[in-house]
Amino acid sequence: MTTATAFPGAPAFAAMFAEPAGSPIRELFPYLSRPGMISLAGGYPSPSLFDTEGLAQAALEAMADGAQALQYGPTEGLPALRELLADLTRERGMQAQADDLIVTTGSQQAFDLIVRVLIEPGDTVLVEVPSYPAALQALRLAQARILPVPMDEQGLQTEALAELLRTLPAARRPKLLYTVPNFSNPRGTLLSADRRAALVQLARTYGFWIVEDDPYGELRFDRLDGDASPMPANLRALGEAPGTAVNPVVYLSSLSKTVAPALRVGWMVGDGALLRRCTIAKQTVDLCTSPLAQVVAARYLQGGRYAATVHHARTEYQRRMQALVRGITASLSGRVHCEPPSGGMFVWATLSPGIRPRALFDAAVAQQVLFVPGGAFYPDGGEVRALRLSFAAFDVRQIEEAVRRLAEAARQATA
Repeated sequence: MTTATAFPGAPAFAAMFAEPAGSPIRELFPYLSRPGMISLAGGYPSPSLFDTEGLAQAALEAMADGAQALQYGPTEGLPALRELLADLTRERGMQAQADDLIVTTGSQQAFDLIVRVLIEPGDTVLVEVPSYPAALQALRLAQARILPVPMDEQGLQTEALAELLRTLPAARRPKLLYTVPNFSNPRGTLLSADRRAALVQLARTYGFWIVEDDPYGELRFDRLDGDASPMPANLRALGEAPGTAVNPVVYLSSLSKTVAPALRVGWMVGDGALLRRCTIAKQTVDLCTSPLAQVVAARYLQGGRYAATVHHARTEYQRRMQALVRGITASLSGRVHCEPPSGGMFVWATLSPGIRPRALFDAAVAQQVLFVPGGAFYPDGGEVRALRLSFAAFDVRQIEEAVRRLAEAARQATA
């Protein structure tokens, strides 16, 4: 255990913060200040797609309500916004009333609250791999025992999960499993319907919570191409089986990817006993999500512009995704391989054996294009022959230039 301190004679930091590892994606921020850098690293929505006019109107209406939007609010969230978020949840096929959810400061806070409430040092937690780095970071700081579950083109492999659960002794069975079933971060996969049903059944059989993180579910592309097939049911909906006392699925979502990240408005739908404990945990974190942001979000949703904003984003993100995949296929064939996702904001690309991952990253930085190395999405880190590329933030012309730079970097990094 390290005894690092802030200054000579000061008390030691807590063990988990003595030498903490930061977010591997946030650690890339120093590169962003370099002139001319095109970053395909961060999962940022495109500023050009923000409905600034609608949000400005919502903000004016919020302030016209008087000083109430500037006061403290209930920890669970403002009643008007909770009603509107319950409406959104029902539109996605789940049962939800305002009392079934709490408003959080982004869905990341929702996950952190769940970890605070459920996980003690040494507890087992399951994560699909590759997985969202911030979730892994929260679990490491909670000193959880993280067990990976592999993925393929159809998402989390439930047969592998079932085998893992069969081999675990009862004392080491998991408390929760974290998954992004709709256009996962980073792979962009859509979990198949049969695997969804199998996953919920495994949670019931072995007694663990499923944390269903759904920031990208409304950003589906293939329906724009005339595919009328419905989205598979959300895990939370599958957990609503008649005659069952508790739904094992906790549903998380946010307005960050569809309206604006700066609102920091997320929500959590789950069992009442769990929500109550998460509410108490939230009281010690930020007391309440910004009431001003909540009123702006509520006014925006009431204004009727949400559906059109989402549709516009889906259409444009599909164009950008196609430009990225088309460029990689044409310019990096045989060295970098990827498949087009059917939604979300990310492309997961794998490298041929002839390319050294670290050499590719260094060459890409020199060429002024940035991506996230694949190792950032695994619990044990290390070098992985893959990378995540986000197509959301830049237009098609900039994406084409980014691919050109990446192709030059790949030529330099080929062993």
